[in-house]
Amino acid sequence: MTGSGSEWLDEEAGPLVRAYALTGGRTRPATRGEDFELIAIIATASTPAHGTAGLGPEHRAILELCVRPLSVAEVSAELHLPLVVIRVLLGDLLHHGFIAVRRPEQERHAYNEHLLREVLHGLEAL
Repeated sequence: MTGSGSEWLDEEAGPLVRAYALTGGRTRPATRGEDFELIAIIATASTPAHGTAGLGPEHRAILELCVRPLSVAEVSAELHLPLVVIRVLLGDLLHHGFIAVRRPEQERHAYNEHLLREVLHGLEAL
């Protein structure tokens, strides 16, 4: 190691360790079952009462960005960070109650037996 730091930088790819370092090596959010879909809307719920001293700069950037609700994809694009990193950081913020997440509503299909039989008959007629 020369100490110049150049061994940690690839001119084309950028920093080699940064994403891993930002998440502490984690690849999934700390909150179980949370996958943060691309279209889920993230909004800052509260600012830490004790300040943001315990949060990293990327966490604080998310809180500042999401004062105006944004999708997970938009947060990733605005911060120029991979989705896997954003999802882990969002998990941290959700765990501490700093963000609110509005997930897309699941479509409710009201299939009834009559409709399904009509579709089956239509297909058989083909």
